[in-house]
Amino acid sequence: MPATPHPDHAVRNPIGSHVPVGKGLVAGALTTALEMGAETLQIFAGNPRGWALSSGKPADDAAFARALTERGVRAFVHAPYLVNLGSPTAATYERSVHTVAHNLLRAAQVGAEGVVVHTGSFVDASGDPGLLDAALAQVREGLLPILETLEDDAAPWLLLEPTAGQGRSLCAGVEDLHRYLEALDFHPKAGICLDTCHVFAAGEPLDEPGGAGAAVDRIAQIGGPGRLRLIHANDSMDVRGAFRDRHQNIGAGHIGTGAFEELFAHPGTAGVPFILETPGSREVDNPDLALLRELRDRARA
Repeated sequence: MPATPHPDHAVRNPIGSHVPVGKGLVAGALTTALEMGAETLQIFAGNPRGWALSSGKPADDAAFARALTERGVRAFVHAPYLVNLGSPTAATYERSVHTVAHNLLRAAQVGAEGVVVHTGSFVDASGDPGLLDAALAQVREGLLPILETLEDDAAPWLLLEPTAGQGRSLCAGVEDLHRYLEALDFHPKAGICLDTCHVFAAGEPLDEPGGAGAAVDRIAQIGGPGRLRLIHANDSMDVRGAFRDRHQNIGAGHIGTGAFEELFAHPGTAGVPFILETPGSREVDNPDLALLRELRDRARA
């Protein structure tokens, strides 16, 4: 395996990508990440498009956790795409709650810092204002008991990822975070994963000078310092406010590189990893990693 990433880079904003597990946690995910020169990584702990839950293998989990520590690589787990805690379908809601709890357990077993969960949708397009309140009450009922189990400071965070605003979203963009966190009593283990494409699609002006910094400021105002724990670094194929979740390579979309340089420079992102989910970002020769490193260096200059 390549050498451990440079420690100076790991301190402020480690950069990495979502990587496939493939041959296994170490032989697949970690090896791929290190071949990329990644300083952080994100994985699925099972099938991303199904409800079947993988229990993992204790020896493999321990080897991965140990290798992460030895290499200085920070890891995150992304919950399956089917999870929707606002779903009006009882079976989907119940499976979602169970899946979130299981993924937090898997994150602890493999040494990951948190589990990214999409904030969900109440699906119904009737416009009934009571549906949103009911869905948020449902989120509270499902997630608060799980959050209460995360008493240890070393326990993984539940990382809430606002969506792009499509399909009756419960939380799209930065402003919606207030009501979502309020539903969870602003629990201290409920963190935020900021997906730049998502919040841009929901209307956040990341394409304007100062827009990205303002978004970070607002997250801190809403949730308090330290709530922002992870950034999904994605440009957008579509214009601001399009409510379309279509990721683009960094600098090749409508957000542009300036927003990412702002994010690297902002005091509120100190220690926050950047994970790529752009086209080709799982490939070893992915150019977005090098571009993010360049923007990080420029922000520090």
